[in-house]
Amino acid sequence: MYDKTMILFLTSSLVFLFLFNTCSSEKEGNIQEADAMEIHKKILTVDTHCDTPMMMAEGEYDMGELHVDGLERRGKIDLPRMKKGGLDAEFFAAFVGQGERTEQGYKKAKERADLLIKSVHDMCDKYPEMVSFATTPDDAYRLAEQGKIAAFLGLENGYPIGKDLALVEEFYNKGVRYITLCHSSDNDICDSSTDRREPEDNGLSEFGKKVVEECNRLGMMIDVSHVSDQTFFDVIQHSRAPVIASHSSVRSLCDHPRNFSDEMLKALAEKGGVIQICFVSSFVKEGESDPDRQKAIEELEEKYGDYSEIKDEEVRQKVREEFMEIYKKYPRPSASVEDMVDHIDYVKELIGVDYIGIGTDFDGGGSLEGCDDVSEMPKVTRELLKRGYTEEEIEKIWGGNLMRVFRKIIESSDSSK
Repeated sequence: MYDKTMILFLTSSLVFLFLFNTCSSEKEGNIQEADAMEIHKKILTVDTHCDTPMMMAEGEYDMGELHVDGLERRGKIDLPRMKKGGLDAEFFAAFVGQGERTEQGYKKAKERADLLIKSVHDMCDKYPEMVSFATTPDDAYRLAEQGKIAAFLGLENGYPIGKDLALVEEFYNKGVRYITLCHSSDNDICDSSTDRREPEDNGLSEFGKKVVEECNRLGMMIDVSHVSDQTFFDVIQHSRAPVIASHSSVRSLCDHPRNFSDEMLKALAEKGGVIQICFVSSFVKEGESDPDRQKAIEELEEKYGDYSEIKDEEVRQKVREEFMEIYKKYPRPSASVEDMVDHIDYVKELIGVDYIGIGTDFDGGGSLEGCDDVSEMPKVTRELLKRGYTEEEIEKIWGGNLMRVFRKIIESSDSSK
């Protein structure tokens, strides 16, 4: 009888403790989520890189519409989802893939860049009650107070500049506020991190040095995402202003040439710059290779040849679409929000919280388990809060650091003197 009573007592106690702990955990989770949303709404939130203009320029992707689950061309970003996710400012990238380094190639690249830039201006003209074009940090804060989204412009790949230095100012006058010096292949400005057709890393070219100087003169941010290691250090040495990495991550956590080594991170901080941690899974977490996916990619290369050698933009677009279809058929396991925040932790520990930001690369490959589109951005804030980041630190990561660097670049330009 005694044993039976004790068993009942212990069982009841364990059930109570289980229910108490479960309720406590749920309550704690609800408090964290509420606190995260409160902080997220209060601070300025900035994403420094998305490739949505590639869809916008086609004329069939309406940024003012909510793209619900199941749509074939859903994308990761639209204005309603930006509002839901509490994102205040977005740098829309005018991305132009590297093509032939000839006068004809430069001309077509500039036409493509102009089309993408126009698509962002058109969005702002069509939905003035939701979004406005922005070119300064003050614009971002002013528009946030008005409850409007700030639309900034970046030029991803300096290829459309060709060899005409005057085009840097022309793009600046059209609203472009950063130039990613190169993309996945070498160009006339510099060498890329992922183009080793020539084993020698030649870094920044003589023309590239002039581009850096022109960006400094204008107050244009220089983006060192995608550049080779030698290019990075050349830019650090040659630029008189801080530089940014609009969408990159940490090489010590994920060994990819697109990511930054510890030495690069320290040099970036010493220059007063900022690294915007990327959401592309292959830059966040190393994954196992898929033989079927690799075979499909090799067959695509056999079909079209070397992507960097394709001159026709329509063919290049077709290759990109087929490449994305391969990844839909053979998906790569996604990195998680937790994996991405590991990179933020690492940078904070190595160089401090003042040199970290967020650049999703949504619609250019960016996607995390738990944060697959812009509407889910508060989950990043929640994870930061969960790990003990203060509101001040979270504000710095979400926009404060980037805007501080942006102001410094403008202040060091000739126009401010």
